[in-house]
Amino acid sequence: MNLPNLLTAARILSIPIFIIIYYLPFEHAHLLATIIYGLACITDILDGYLARHLKLTTPLGAFLDPVADKLLVIVPIIVVMGHGTLAYITLPSIIIVGRELTISALREWMAEIGKRSSVAVNMYGKLKTALQMIAVGALIFTRMDSALWVVITTYLLYYTSAVLTLLSMVIYFKAAWPQIYNPRLD
Repeated sequence: MNLPNLLTAARILSIPIFIIIYYLPFEHAHLLATIIYGLACITDILDGYLARHLKLTTPLGAFLDPVADKLLVIVPIIVVMGHGTLAYITLPSIIIVGRELTISALREWMAEIGKRSSVAVNMYGKLKTALQMIAVGALIFTRMDSALWVVITTYLLYYTSAVLTLLSMVIYFKAAWPQIYNPRLD
């Protein structure tokens, strides 16, 4: 267990802490939950940077990092939707969660046929992740009694991240299309 893997594990362990704090009945619970979420997002940036630059990549880290990333996106969306504090987020939530699951399955299938590198993380995926993290953080923070400009900004961020999510999915499927259309096991 090296430092990048410890940061990834900390990101996973922060999720139940985030959930508990989000539901606590005190005025600043959403703010504190947003801070915990933000710190978890920072570990996502930091663990990858450290693993690459210090040459500390491991098979465990390669497995845990995407799992932690998916949990960091999907769990807060479910929590916010379950809490019912914001309306109008169902469609972008379905797009985001559906894309995360679909691309994970696509990558696994491509790995099985020896073509995982054709659907490796690219700049669009990284941009999508960054915008998603900001948008989901805004969702966690925003309550229906927030100022109107905060609610509108949150919705705009969230819908924009859903559009970018769709775009990134199209890019990954375009890269995988030759194998989907004509899957040959060499």
